[in-house]
Amino acid sequence: MTELAQVIQADRQVKSKKRVADHGEVFTSEREVNAMLDLVKDETERIDSRFLEPACGTGNFLVEVLRRKLTVVTSWYASRQAQWERYAAQAVSSIYGVDILEDNVEECRERLFQLVDTQYKQLFSDRCSNACRATYRFILSRNILWGDALNLKTPDEKAEPIIFSEWGFATGNMVKRRDYTMDKLLKNQPMEGPNLFSDMGDQAFIPTPIEDYPLTHFLNLADDALNELQPGRTDLSGQSE
Repeated sequence: MTELAQVIQADRQVKSKKRVADHGEVFTSEREVNAMLDLVKDETERIDSRFLEPACGTGNFLVEVLRRKLTVVTSWYASRQAQWERYAAQAVSSIYGVDILEDNVEECRERLFQLVDTQYKQLFSDRCSNACRATYRFILSRNILWGDALNLKTPDEKAEPIIFSEWGFATGNMVKRRDYTMDKLLKNQPMEGPNLFSDMGDQAFIPTPIEDYPLTHFLNLADDALNELQPGRTDLSGQSE
């Protein structure tokens, strides 16, 4: 099996009978994923169009959405590495997921990272940047989260609010990060303005961020994660500490 085929894993629908019984966990097959995404085909091919999967499992939907976005990025910037890196980062930043099972979250993040990294290496080989890889990993660590999408909290004793990051790609390579609690993002507050998960012309609202970060070059985004890493964990570029 090729590396990319291992990433997609589209036909695996059940991990175990126990998980089906305990959590009703059945993954959507590749055929159904593509049929459903084809209903919003134009949105899946917009680099900045955001997708939220509230029960993302190991990422069958999100992997396919990112694959379609990266196809567009590559069609435009295959010969221009700096632009490809920037727009691939924007594509990654548009993918959001929540799952109640922690191992699914870890696998989903890794599948998404391996998808973008595989294409990155195929295009630019030994010119690939570890700083860029660290950015992709960091964004995924903030966008693919362990949580219960029913009560919008973490499923541990702390029961903390689920917190997503919004990534606003400004002029050039600068990015504005804002953090929001998921419950505030999903509340229907009737105000005019953008919504993190809605740009379809419906009534939207402007939520209040719980954290607002200064403009940062996209290759420096992972610097925000340095204090979040615990001893013995793998760093964001994929190297062991």
